[in-house]
Amino acid sequence: MAVVESELSLSSRRPRWSRHRAAGATAPYALLAPAAIVIGAVLAYPLYLLARLSLERYGLFELIRHKGVWIGVDNYTKILHDGQFWHVVLRTIVFTAVNVSLTMVLGTAIALLLVRLHTLVRILLTAGLVFVWATPVVVAVDIWRWLVDPEFGVANWVLTKLHFGDFTHHDWFVNPWSGFGVITALVVWGAIPFVTITVWAGLSQVPEELVEAARLDGAGSFAIFREVTFPLLKPIFIILASLSIIWDFQVFNQIWIMLDQRPSTDYFLMSIYSFVESFRISEYGLGSAIAVVMVAIMLVVTSVYVRQMVKTGEVR
Repeated sequence: MAVVESELSLSSRRPRWSRHRAAGATAPYALLAPAAIVIGAVLAYPLYLLARLSLERYGLFELIRHKGVWIGVDNYTKILHDGQFWHVVLRTIVFTAVNVSLTMVLGTAIALLLVRLHTLVRILLTAGLVFVWATPVVVAVDIWRWLVDPEFGVANWVLTKLHFGDFTHHDWFVNPWSGFGVITALVVWGAIPFVTITVWAGLSQVPEELVEAARLDGAGSFAIFREVTFPLLKPIFIILASLSIIWDFQVFNQIWIMLDQRPSTDYFLMSIYSFVESFRISEYGLGSAIAVVMVAIMLVVTSVYVRQMVKTGEVR
């Protein structure tokens, strides 16, 4: 009889446990739903217009008539068979990978340095990072333009004085490799503060007992980071990397302003390529098709980001 009563009590508890488990699984989605609804309401109609425009021939003549000509997927066929489009896609992917890698590595290194610094020095360095993060993009680009200016740039003067070569009147943007080097430095400089402060906040939550135990076992600093710190902060790193990919994949202002709104095709990323096709060549349908492809890629990356956020919530 006692065994029967025990089984009955367990069976009566199972539905409640399953309900709690189901509620826990759906809670992250419920919390994200209001933001998703607002974003969807704001972006749904513009995205619909973008997708519809990408299926039409919409040039200056159609702009005057306020009516495009339906051509189906011809715009997508055209860009997918265009060699320049694939060069731009590859350049954008490489640019994003380099920027995200440098941002994550340097941001993490500075965060690890913050942990070891004296409190006053840490406050000053953190304040400097916040000022960099708060600097508007236009102001930051103007500062960097002045630094690498061929006539009055500080970078050319310093490199010449340090005998790295004759950089007098050197134009960094004649060669796309050096030009993208400057742009990468600008993008990474502006992105490091967010990564650094976020990783530093995560490092403060790493149990000191685990670090001390690893150190007593003879582990070095790199081994401690690889075996203890990184696994504990992996969700934070994944989220930071996802956000950095989203931001760096759609870089526009840094290149557009730095090159006086006249970038050559060597500096085309997907955002600039779409803009030029739409507003300079007046092929609005073709530019919209490029933008739709870009949005599709970003949706894939965003889905990974949201999924990692949900997983992090489930773990907690």
